[in-house]
Amino acid sequence: MTFTFRPLTRADFALLRRWLEQPHVARWWNHETTPEALDRDFGGTADGTSPGEDLLALLDGVPVGLVQRSRLADFAEYRDEFAALTDVPDGAVTIDYLVGDPGRVGRGLGTAMIGAVVADTWRAHPDAPAIVVAVVAANTASWRALEKAGFRRVAEGAMEPDNPVDDPLHYVYRRDRPVTGNE
Repeated sequence: MTFTFRPLTRADFALLRRWLEQPHVARWWNHETTPEALDRDFGGTADGTSPGEDLLALLDGVPVGLVQRSRLADFAEYRDEFAALTDVPDGAVTIDYLVGDPGRVGRGLGTAMIGAVVADTWRAHPDAPAIVVAVVAANTASWRALEKAGFRRVAEGAMEPDNPVDDPLHYVYRRDRPVTGNE
């Protein structure tokens, strides 16, 4: 199982829309899927005019998911939400992720994808000391995937949920850059 990542392009928006409309994704991402909403929320990164990265996750060359990756310093309000709960080192990166195909959920693919993007992050962002991730506490599958991928829970507390039906309780996970650099 080999993961690669490439920047999401506007040509991928139809696929992304299908994924965002899948019940297992829509429940947690709560994202509008109109062409205008996709342009608003993904167009800037696709065009290179917004900070952050929207990465298509490819498994053996086949698109299976999306990873959003950004430096927390580029999103001050979000960084401040983290900082209210835990230490956020300068240069820290955050990720969000989804597995698009419902037939691939619950088989370890998310954990493997997270592990692969961690390794990619250490290469792509050599000055990033840590990756911190907030997950709504009710999203057990997501935080378990993080734990299986080597993240440790460092805090919990209220953060703005993506879906307004969710309680604000989030778990914050962190993975530090390995000292050896071999990852």
